[in-house]
Amino acid sequence: MSDQPVPPSDPADTPPAPAGSAEAVAAAADPTVVGQPAKVMRIGTMIKQLLEEVRSAPLDEAARGRLAEVHARSLRELEDGLSPDLVDELRRISLPFPEDSSPSEAELRIAQAQLVGWLEGLFHGLQAALVAQQMASQAQVGQRRRALPPGSMPGGLDGHGAGAGPGQAGPSHRADGAGREERHPGQYL
Repeated sequence: MSDQPVPPSDPADTPPAPAGSAEAVAAAADPTVVGQPAKVMRIGTMIKQLLEEVRSAPLDEAARGRLAEVHARSLRELEDGLSPDLVDELRRISLPFPEDSSPSEAELRIAQAQLVGWLEGLFHGLQAALVAQQMASQAQVGQRRRALPPGSMPGGLDGHGAGAGPGQAGPSHRADGAGREERHPGQYL
């Protein structure tokens, strides 16, 4: 047997990530996971275009039936790209069309507008989660940089390294008696 610890099999046994860490932000955003973002974006764009078509042109019964079918199929395809929590939410807000007849133009406009609005809210939520993740990652990088001993950053990026600032003599710089820098490229003595 190995002496390495076995990771917990139950997510409830996993210790929480430190607040503000990228892992904590990702865990907080977990219910809004989109497994196939490109697919969700394509379907969302198509649904938005269909909404514009419904608004701009009158639809006969056959077109309304076809649009209702496209709407239902779009919902099923969206479900393939979303987390179970988002699928449940989408199912709760989506009302089915009547089975016995084609939906009216108003019903189609409402259903399409509702779906477009939900998708836009989803996209805004994802953008906010990504920004929060980036901020947490930047904060972690800043903390790690501050924890480094002076002079350990390459090129003097931390202000303490080998890179000489103005008025400081560096490997190829020398200050003259008046405080001006003299540059002698390639001269090290």
